[in-house]
Amino acid sequence: MTAQLLTGAAEPAADRTVVGENLSLPLFRTLSGVLAGHPYLKVVVDRAENTWHLLDTAAHPFHVNYIATRVLGMDLAALDADLDAFNASVYTDPGRRFLLGVLSLHTDEDTDGRERTFLVLETTEADTMHGELLVFFYEFVRARVDGRLPLLLKPANHGQEEELAAISEQRVPRILSHELFGSRTRTPLNPGEATGRLRYFRTHDEYAAYAAAGAGLGWADIVAMPCLPDDVPRVAGFLNTAPITPLSHTNVLASGWGIPNAIVRDLEELVEKDGLDGAWVRYRVREDGISLERLDHEPDLRPPAWHRQRIRLDPPLLEDVPVLALHRLRAADRDRYGTKAAHLGELHHVLDSRTADLTAFYGRPRPPREDLYGHLAARLGLDAPSPAELRAAAADFVAATVGAPEGVALPFALQQHFLASSPAIQQGIGKLKMALELDAGDVLDSLCLQLQHLIRHTPVPEPVARQIGHALPAPAGPDGRLVVRSSSNAEDLPGFSAAGVYDSVIAARGAGELLDAVRQVWASLLSPRSVRLRHQVGISLDDTYMGVIVQEYVPASLGGVLVTCDPTRRQDFRNVYLNCFPGSPEQVVEGSVLPQQYLYNTVEGGGRTVSLGSRGRELSAATRARLADLCLTGRLLQGHFSASDVDRPLDIEWLMTDRGDFRLVQIRPYAL
Repeated sequence: MTAQLLTGAAEPAADRTVVGENLSLPLFRTLSGVLAGHPYLKVVVDRAENTWHLLDTAAHPFHVNYIATRVLGMDLAALDADLDAFNASVYTDPGRRFLLGVLSLHTDEDTDGRERTFLVLETTEADTMHGELLVFFYEFVRARVDGRLPLLLKPANHGQEEELAAISEQRVPRILSHELFGSRTRTPLNPGEATGRLRYFRTHDEYAAYAAAGAGLGWADIVAMPCLPDDVPRVAGFLNTAPITPLSHTNVLASGWGIPNAIVRDLEELVEKDGLDGAWVRYRVREDGISLERLDHEPDLRPPAWHRQRIRLDPPLLEDVPVLALHRLRAADRDRYGTKAAHLGELHHVLDSRTADLTAFYGRPRPPREDLYGHLAARLGLDAPSPAELRAAAADFVAATVGAPEGVALPFALQQHFLASSPAIQQGIGKLKMALELDAGDVLDSLCLQLQHLIRHTPVPEPVARQIGHALPAPAGPDGRLVVRSSSNAEDLPGFSAAGVYDSVIAARGAGELLDAVRQVWASLLSPRSVRLRHQVGISLDDTYMGVIVQEYVPASLGGVLVTCDPTRRQDFRNVYLNCFPGSPEQVVEGSVLPQQYLYNTVEGGGRTVSLGSRGRELSAATRARLADLCLTGRLLQGHFSASDVDRPLDIEWLMTDRGDFRLVQIRPYAL
């Protein structure tokens, strides 16, 4: 039995594109494909000929290819040779001949609960149609579509939203992106495929009771519940029945682990209809579809590759080195102070020296384009700059847009001195190592919890406490508040992100609370979950150390996370995904709120709102413009921090101060 959630359309045998015909629902279905579960059809309006072209979706995946070859008589080689100029003529020229768009078919319920079918017209995200063109486009299509079908215009970006604000909704009925997709029943989060046993928990209490009963979740389980907890063990797949963001900790884990994850709001209906709870299923998540197939027998499964995976750590350097201000660190210091601290030190260097080449991402060929330097120049407001001028402008732009946090980094050596000061801690570590060697999972959790308790309550040796106290950031922020963050050598690694695994303390006050917070961060290295996750990938307890970052607490008017990619569309090199919410970024990181979500195009420019989150209100146009600058900054930093692979995205935690300045408080690779 198969519960098919989203399906694709069969490819037609021949090109059935039509020109000049009115559009009926049967003709729409004949020509359309399916994207994100909705039938869609590409349209091209030719203003010079006063006609339109309805493209056979399977035969013509790109508007511009069709226009060039079928309307203008060009060959593809000529188009590719001048693609950016051609795109500008159809997407940004205010007097353009061709208007390009997509019609998609949707259903909802009217006020009486009856199903209603309607069409949505939209352009590509990079299209800069002004208000007059948007009206012309809508009215042209409206006049040629079956009058019984409601037609709504969906602005594709914030610029179009602002253009439409001055136009009556009676003249141009519209729907915003977050209104159309914000309550979508099914949303892919992380693509992948898994075969396993579905474990469905309707509440977090059910999940906790299952774990308390000692049954445990294994590598062959696919876990489904409203929102998975951050401490979920490594399993075969995730299913969420309530809205979450692609930047949630659990989806970052899904991405790093390479397992499927999706939002399926009607899962309970499927579970009851097909008896899926506890059944063996084949689960697939793709950009254009989600499927859940019940199997009629238990499959012959082999342990996944990660059971044999071995993550290699560079040897930690434990010699006595001082507590250092963050701005004195560089990337190479990760072996002494941890990855997070080293990256913040490198960020200080990039901002202060302005010598790093931040244009590398734009220099990579994007066939048929040799590079994207021209697009970057346009984003920076430059006209045909030299390579040196472009690099200098990029460095100046980043330094003017963001700042790095002030603070200090505690080296691994301080943790080592602390652990060595307590015979009881040393004895506990020895027992834990033996349990790991013997694979004694039944005592592992209790040993870890005992060790954590010891670490939190063992006095810090006076020389260690003195080093920490003397290096406190100054000033220490309002009311002496400090933020204490983990900086381990066992995180942000290829194949092991450890997102949300280690502790941070965001409100430590004074020397006493600071030492408590440092011990809490040290103790998180020995939590049952972190020990199990590292052991699963072969990271030895002997090789794992924890540095600590102590930062000033900076009040935030807005905070959040951005990743320099679209997590749901891995092949997209244009967009940066940003989550935010009023206040500190921690509430977004921890998932205590459903954040506002945005996509910003860092190639052609423009942005759009994906979701208003639990706040339910849009940010001001001025703030959204500032966020566009922040996203471009993230993309530029990617070219430096991603080292040899400029397409490897970054995960950046940020805040906006009460003065409107941006601070980047964490920067690390985003696990793909």
